[in-house]
Amino acid sequence: MHKIFFILCLFSIGATVAAQKDSSKMHAVCLTANEMRLFELITQYRKDKGLPYIPLSIQLSYVAQVHAKDLFVNHPDKNGCNMHSWSSNGKWTPCCYTPDHKQANCMWNKPRELTNYDSEGFEISHNTWHSDDANYTVTATEALAGWKGSEPHNDIILNKSIWKTEKWNAIGIGVYKGYAVVWFGRVVDGEGSPNVCE
Repeated sequence: MHKIFFILCLFSIGATVAAQKDSSKMHAVCLTANEMRLFELITQYRKDKGLPYIPLSIQLSYVAQVHAKDLFVNHPDKNGCNMHSWSSNGKWTPCCYTPDHKQANCMWNKPRELTNYDSEGFEISHNTWHSDDANYTVTATEALAGWKGSEPHNDIILNKSIWKTEKWNAIGIGVYKGYAVVWFGRVVDGEGSPNVCE
């Protein structure tokens, strides 16, 4: 009995430390002016279509920012892998996301894997023809225009087609150099919203 209690205590302490570690990462998350502009443009676009506001999520923004940087630095989106892919150069499960969607769970589970967000996440991503240029950052206007011009991405933003029954309760924004990434979630983020970077 004492042994079981001891193991449970260790598990509880480990879980608490993991949660505190994740929370400390979340407090470091902030949105640049460009990222905040992207959030505002998506919000206005949805409002113009009669759709509700989606609360900004600190945890989904963390995932978006980490992934945008991974895409620029490590380029997992090569050799038949698209921009939902993750490299093997981080504290996450790597995957090559192919057009047949066989690795969809690898992408959907990233919020759970990297944060305390207790649900799946759904990502849209965009890059420009100068996405490899370290001196170039994709603008919020360019990113949203790219998604508007792509029916599958536009459908996620506007809850159309296969997404029409979804209710987005959280959104995360990440822009790094030539890559823009947005995550949508069904569950409200209990950690709150990120601030604007100073």
